[in-house]
Amino acid sequence: MGIFKKIGNALKKTREAIARKFDALLSHGELDDDFYDELCDILISCDCGVRTSMDIVDDLRIRARKGKLRTSEEVKKELKEVISEKFKDFENFEVKYPCIITIIGVNGVGKTTTIGKLSQYFKNQKKEVTLVAGDTFRAAASNQLNEWAERTKTRIIKHAEGADAAAVVYDGISSAKAKNTDVLLVDTAGRLHTKTNLMEELKKIDKVIKREYPEANKYNFIVLDATTGQNALNQINAFSEFVKIDGIILTKLDGTAKGGVIISIEKEYHLPVVFVGVGEGVDDLERFDSKEFIENLF
Repeated sequence: MGIFKKIGNALKKTREAIARKFDALLSHGELDDDFYDELCDILISCDCGVRTSMDIVDDLRIRARKGKLRTSEEVKKELKEVISEKFKDFENFEVKYPCIITIIGVNGVGKTTTIGKLSQYFKNQKKEVTLVAGDTFRAAASNQLNEWAERTKTRIIKHAEGADAAAVVYDGISSAKAKNTDVLLVDTAGRLHTKTNLMEELKKIDKVIKREYPEANKYNFIVLDATTGQNALNQINAFSEFVKIDGIILTKLDGTAKGGVIISIEKEYHLPVVFVGVGEGVDDLERFDSKEFIENLF
């Protein structure tokens, strides 16, 4: 199955939630205040967020008047253009090598599974990959990551449960340098902003990476569960207080009608969605493509 078909399938629930209401709205014909109010409600219902939805509708209203839009197809095309504007700064986001990607996020969003899928993704790109079991807090976390390492035939650096996570990362960096590794994927413990000690641990890991491997391209990617919609945005706020977030990995996109949260992330946080989870298979993690996303919304 091609990448675009996968993204299209993953957005099926979101598309169904929007398209039926949107088509019914367009069939009314007149672009009056009621039309724009209803359109705003539709966007909010798919978790575009109130502020982002209002911004999109205001932009469309101005463009519709200026372009004297009349037909439903003209309105739909213009709406896609308005949404496209929210993504224009990140269309060319590329991971540069060698790199260290630290995966952060709360419990239950699928960080370890995402790392396994990332490993497969980069290996498919012919890159040398090493995993670092930096979640020494959760029981059996390194065993779970080790299963992914075996499944994807990827090297893994791990210590005993309860070890200093920064020390594991240090050893991972030493190994990456010795083996000329292209991608070092660092797992971390799931944490909430209330777990101050774990948040401070993230800062310590960040410091070790900057000190020990300054020549590497460093990325902190936060994993968010698409099914939580706007609640996922609170997690961005919490983690950004402790480390710089460089991008988003959105999991479980195929299991929700709340795919509009992607638009809210781009607009309100000015952060790129880099990867999206589109299924449960090892190859079901795709680079996010804004054009395909927008085309599959309606």
